[in-house]
Amino acid sequence: MNERIKELERQCWQSTQTEPYALFDAKKFAEFIVRECANRLVDMDQQVKGQHNYYKHASIQVLLHFGIQP
Repeated sequence: MNERIKELERQCWQSTQTEPYALFDAKKFAEFIVRECANRLVDMDQQVKGQHNYYKHASIQVLLHFGIQP
């Protein structure tokens, strides 16, 4: 696992006052991963100067496919 995934995972642990241990928010982790992938597509679009916005369009489609608002 690379460091970025580990960092996203660390952000998904929540301590609660009612539980003696931290809880992992799997939904939040999944959304972070999907957003990270979509953001990478946008980065790729910028690298190729976004002539046709193919990657940006693909990014939006990935987010919508997983029910995440762009």
